[in-house]
Amino acid sequence: MKIPCSLFTCFSAGSLKQESKHVEEGGSGEESRFRVFSHSELKSATRGFNSSEKVGEGGFGIVYKGRLRDGNIVAVKVLSIELESMRGEREFVAELATLSQINHQNLVPLRGCCVEAAHRYLVYDYMQNNNLHHTFLGGEERRMRFRWELRRDISIGVARGLAYLHDQLNPHIVHRDIKPSNILLDQNFTPKLSDFGFAKLLRDEKSYVSTKVAGTLGYLAPEYATSGQLTRKSDVYSFGVLLLEIVSGQVVVDAYEDTDRFLVEKVWAAYRSENLIRMVDPVLKTAFEEEEAIRFLRVGLLCVQETARLRPRMTEAVEMLSNKIEMGGIEISKPGFVADLRNVKMRHQLPIIHESTSSSSGAHYGNSFWSSANLGR
Repeated sequence: MKIPCSLFTCFSAGSLKQESKHVEEGGSGEESRFRVFSHSELKSATRGFNSSEKVGEGGFGIVYKGRLRDGNIVAVKVLSIELESMRGEREFVAELATLSQINHQNLVPLRGCCVEAAHRYLVYDYMQNNNLHHTFLGGEERRMRFRWELRRDISIGVARGLAYLHDQLNPHIVHRDIKPSNILLDQNFTPKLSDFGFAKLLRDEKSYVSTKVAGTLGYLAPEYATSGQLTRKSDVYSFGVLLLEIVSGQVVVDAYEDTDRFLVEKVWAAYRSENLIRMVDPVLKTAFEEEEAIRFLRVGLLCVQETARLRPRMTEAVEMLSNKIEMGGIEISKPGFVADLRNVKMRHQLPIIHESTSSSSGAHYGNSFWSSANLGR
């Protein structure tokens, strides 16, 4: 799918409304749902941005649950904008226009936005079952409800969403912040990739060298963290860490361990000792398919290999997870990870890997919100 550029000329609220009307009249299905909301409409939907409707908060703004006049429930992100410079405004609108055209069952649908005076809001479908971190990970009681079949389906769903971004779009999209809190779950626990605030468009097979690394420590690919070189394989690494986390139920980095602090180290040690089965979450007991669980762990290790070119594409990862590719003869090399934070190439502090386990009603939308500051990268 080629991403259309018909909305790239949007800048003012007036031009946004004209383009939104064009999409609604000319589009079909999910694509036609994108529209421009007024500030008063979103204020009414959230009951004046009432604190009781607050469902998330991050570095770039607050997220509220809202009910539109037609009865639809939405999530409204109130973005923090630098009023003095308004820097990155054009990029903000262009990215909105681009991602409003994307339609996939494993991506959170963008319903619209509000660009009115100093107000900058994003409107998404509301996810009834919060996110993967809040609902299933972080505690034994939660993980006990996370049966194997659900772990399998969520893992494959996330992989399909990434494969769509990487291989079916032109230019390709690299998410850059794959982690449990950015995997939202709808009423049927279908996983939806969210928070494209760090996303980057890549053309063809080219890489991108960033002067500012974005993402979450523990999920960052080592070559990206240390050199700033970004490719689709950077997302593959993050997915591999997520996959190992889902299967094992263990934290990505254990600050209380003197050795083998990193989950990828622990799984690699189990692989080397031909005892991968010990890494399956013990709360599952025997309620899982042993062969399938080992295959998922092997795919995870393939994705986190230190050498980026050896990692599979996400389309290949989907095939492996779905048991459509025989893995018997596939060699796995040692994983990479960022052991020394002083090697991370960054100008600003990255989000910490230990996410809050506090609960909030509805969908939590993480720390990496869309913003003109991020989209201007």
